[in-house]
Amino acid sequence: MIFSVTTMGTASAMPISDRNPSAQMLTANGRLFLIDCGEGTQQQMRRCHFSFVKVEAIFISHIHGDHLFGLFGLLNSMAMYGRSAALDIYGPQALGGVLNFYRSYFGNDDLFELRFHALKSDGLELIHNSKHLTVSAFPLNHKIDCYGFRFDETVTERHRQENPDYRGKSYAYCSDTAPFPELSGYVKGVSCMYHEATYMSDMADKAAARFHSTGAQAAACAREAGAGKLIIGHYSSRINDIGALLAECREVFPDTVAASDCDVFEF
Repeated sequence: MIFSVTTMGTASAMPISDRNPSAQMLTANGRLFLIDCGEGTQQQMRRCHFSFVKVEAIFISHIHGDHLFGLFGLLNSMAMYGRSAALDIYGPQALGGVLNFYRSYFGNDDLFELRFHALKSDGLELIHNSKHLTVSAFPLNHKIDCYGFRFDETVTERHRQENPDYRGKSYAYCSDTAPFPELSGYVKGVSCMYHEATYMSDMADKAAARFHSTGAQAAACAREAGAGKLIIGHYSSRINDIGALLAECREVFPDTVAASDCDVFEF
């Protein structure tokens, strides 16, 4: 199975000239799953050569603008490109009101159905099941309702016949969050995980006040989870040296990479 993630946006809330706000595309055997949709996501999708009409589902972690403000433009472009297949959108309950506003003012000519699924889980919960993978949501520790997502390849009988020990590929997306004990359990044993690393350790007080994480805290979570690889992003505009942030992470979890916009990670 071809499993890859493209990090289309790696900035946090404040604009950065060479980084877009949060957005990622998970590709699983040609199927597209969009994770968060910050401002400019549809332009990043064009740069990365992703089809607007082939996105199977969208997963929104929370309704802060840097994770959401690109959604209206993307939905409108999907309609203009003639999308007809229904689109599943998952997110906190408050996202339902945002989508209702869009449909009331801008969605009258859409040819496709928007199916909103409100997240209410207080633990790891299965929310989406397709032919090749399952998606689970889990709560994060942020100022408002916020969720992470875990994507697990469906292990078939054919996989077991070829390799009885095959566990399948998996990816976890940990959006805005302060550290909390349960998180490493939600993402236990994933092949690859993304964890926000908004600040360096010398800004730990700001991270705690704003319910974010430092690079070292992200790396500690990956280590506790036994993840195969850690990707960091969601960098504060105050960080001028991403290399220093990466070095801080690698002291705790050596197999860490710092994402840039439009990077592709295969696993």
